[in-house]
Amino acid sequence: MSVPLMPLHQPDPLDSLSPAKTRQILEAALLAAQDPLPISELRKLFNNELSAAVLSKLLEEIREKWSDSGVELVTVASGWRFQTKAAMQPYLDRLTPQKAPRYSRAVLETLAIIAYRQPVTRGDIEEIRGVGVSSSVLRTLIARGWIEAVGHRNVPGKPELFATTRHFLDDLNLCSLEELPPLEEMKSLIESSDKNQELALEEPEESGH
Repeated sequence: MSVPLMPLHQPDPLDSLSPAKTRQILEAALLAAQDPLPISELRKLFNNELSAAVLSKLLEEIREKWSDSGVELVTVASGWRFQTKAAMQPYLDRLTPQKAPRYSRAVLETLAIIAYRQPVTRGDIEEIRGVGVSSSVLRTLIARGWIEAVGHRNVPGKPELFATTRHFLDDLNLCSLEELPPLEEMKSLIESSDKNQELALEEPEESGH
């Protein structure tokens, strides 16, 4: 009868973890993660035995620890993440030069209407803009992960209702829609966000049909 081999390194019992070790675990998880991690996910690191309040306090301590570095710990709509500071971007661009993202007026206006008037239908957008909305504009924003269909309006034809996503807020470093900037600042904020993440979205001007 074979005996299963035990792992060489067992995780420390939770009651033996010091605050410093707990912060190290949180840092490792956040640095390794591809996407922001909410408190509910971070609690799994400790078998859900540490409260959200305790983890929030430790995360704030980590944020302070990294405050003087080129990397910062931030909280966005989807949770916590590490990211490079904006001041570092000109230097990082030398490693991977990117052309500035270009947005058509149609894309920016459609996104702004959805962000500030959501949920809205395609007809709502067309009424506000006074011009038809190209299907490619909506497809582009959906593919970018910035908008999604969230239901249908209870009127003849059951048109889809569109709203922004958590990913949209994450890309703009926001936690909620209440933090959206004044409308006139939307374009510069989006372009800055895309440049910092080395992403570009290009869309030709629509014809109006």
